[in-house]
Amino acid sequence: MMNKVLFAIMLVAGLVAPFLAYPVFVMDLLCFALFACAFNLLLGYAGLLSFGHAAFFGGAAYIAGHALKVWGFPPLLGILAGTGFAFLIGTVFGFLAIRRQGIYFAMVTLALAQIIYFLCLQLPFTGGENGLQGIPRGELLGFIDLGNEITMYYLVFAIFLVGFGIIYRAIHSPFGEVLQAIRENESRALSLGYDVDRFKLLAFVLSATMAGLAGSTKALVFQFASLTSAHWQTSGEVVLMTLVGGMGTVFGPVLGAITVATLTHELGSFGSWVQVILGTIFVVVVLVFRRGIIGEIHHFVEQRKAARASADND
Repeated sequence: MMNKVLFAIMLVAGLVAPFLAYPVFVMDLLCFALFACAFNLLLGYAGLLSFGHAAFFGGAAYIAGHALKVWGFPPLLGILAGTGFAFLIGTVFGFLAIRRQGIYFAMVTLALAQIIYFLCLQLPFTGGENGLQGIPRGELLGFIDLGNEITMYYLVFAIFLVGFGIIYRAIHSPFGEVLQAIRENESRALSLGYDVDRFKLLAFVLSATMAGLAGSTKALVFQFASLTSAHWQTSGEVVLMTLVGGMGTVFGPVLGAITVATLTHELGSFGSWVQVILGTIFVVVVLVFRRGIIGEIHHFVEQRKAARASADND
């Protein structure tokens, strides 16, 4: 019931948002929200901490941008090209990374992501430190001008809903239940006959693909792909977004992404102190709201239900 209420709130807020705030800023929030949801699938449900998700987010942005600018792809096909690239490198990285667990898994993903960052810096078509600029938005379906901010916003919102729906369906399926079993007790899941490595690989690839979808969409929104999107710091930020909102919850990453991205934007005048402020918020959340914002709300609601049920029985 609570998920339905939160989804209704998210849907209504998404429909009216471009009339209440700067559309480009809200589109940025949606891209990061999808990125955080993709990461949460891996960390919150499979229990795998990746420090390399910026590789899929940033790498897909460059490929989508190149496909749109140089190859002349239409908008949706350009986004699919970037998403497909994320799927491919996600498959390769996942195959290599899932052979390790814990901190070793995290370090392997970080090392592999640094390779993508180096390629984004050195390959001739990426623009080096200047990034890939001048990415055209083009026309959707050949006649809908995406130069209009409102039109572009609703395309981004639709892409977000599709990505969110795919992740939601994966979570609320037998596949998602197996992932949670692996997270809670991998040895027991293995003893029950599940091919644990295959499930972890599938989760990794799906997470990488959705992260690539978010990155490709962001490149189209800003008409620019930069090294920042592929930097390890972006991988750290998505961890923060997921934990602040509520790891292992459906809507937690959305709220976490909105919170962190908004704070980063609003506190931009503080310069490098923004990282100090965000770090402080992270420490406070871990110590006080260990389940994250949405996680704490879920816990409170469940406690109230349990207390009410106990009172009725008495």
